[in-house]
Amino acid sequence: MTDCVIRDWQGKESGKAPLDLKVAKETSANGLLHRAVVRQLAHARQGTASTLTRAEVAGGGRKPYKQKGTGRARQGSIRTPLRPGGGVIFGPKPRSYAVAMNRKERRLALRTALMSRVADITVVKGFAEGLDTPKTKEITAALARFGIDAGAKVLLILDGASDVVSRSVRNLEKVKLIAADQLNVFDLLHANKLVLSEEALAKIQEVYGDV
Repeated sequence: MTDCVIRDWQGKESGKAPLDLKVAKETSANGLLHRAVVRQLAHARQGTASTLTRAEVAGGGRKPYKQKGTGRARQGSIRTPLRPGGGVIFGPKPRSYAVAMNRKERRLALRTALMSRVADITVVKGFAEGLDTPKTKEITAALARFGIDAGAKVLLILDGASDVVSRSVRNLEKVKLIAADQLNVFDLLHANKLVLSEEALAKIQEVYGDV
């Protein structure tokens, strides 16, 4: 179990909250996280790249020139892969890049990734309290009050973000907003800092706390 420091919207400490998630063994954690990241990035690939073989390229039905007497190599089609505009040898075809990983492993990898970033977690009580209209500048100022550098990549985890918050952070290139029940390993490991609302922390404990 780990205690996370809770801060109010002004950046002052206002208590602690426990975070207790089962993680992978130290000997297997690195391999598990690596497979989870590879799987996620592989699933992001569309796999729609496609080239035409010589059988699919239009034309080429007529022999370009006679077999003998020209002094040139014999050719049966202008769509041979040896000529410009011809088919492609062993070119890419539509395929799936899916990598298998069972549900227990995926959830264990997610919990391990989150617990490995405990030192970089900032829990905020009353996130965006009093923010009635979208204000990117207010979010930036709040991150600075939490001790987060301006150039840091921030993963903002909320439980049901309001439209005001969503519109406030969408122009921040280094800030990514995600729902508490939609976590993924890559985003957890890619960010420099993690900012969670108090409600999001409770949601994470509820959703991912089971073993």
